[in-house]
Amino acid sequence: MTLKTDPRTAPADCASMADVRQGIDALDRTLVALFAERQRYMDAAARIKPRREAVRDEPRIEQVVANVLAEARRQGLSEDIAEPVWRLLIERCIAHELAAWDQLRKA
Repeated sequence: MTLKTDPRTAPADCASMADVRQGIDALDRTLVALFAERQRYMDAAARIKPRREAVRDEPRIEQVVANVLAEARRQGLSEDIAEPVWRLLIERCIAHELAAWDQLRKA
């Protein structure tokens, strides 16, 4: 789905690899901005969680993955793409949060 103000060519309307690449590059910029925002939530979690052991929360991980898979199905995203991408994202976010948790309490 593209917005009217979005400079991307809709995938179905791409007539060249240049169109495809322009769309992918624009989406990547948007994804980076969204991942940066997600990271800021990890920073907030590191600030809020009282114990380091609370950073890894297995039930929450499975809840996030289930939510993502439901949304992937709704949006037409392959679960074979969504699940491994989010599991890796979650693991890297946990690593970031652990480092942030340690840094905040270093002083």
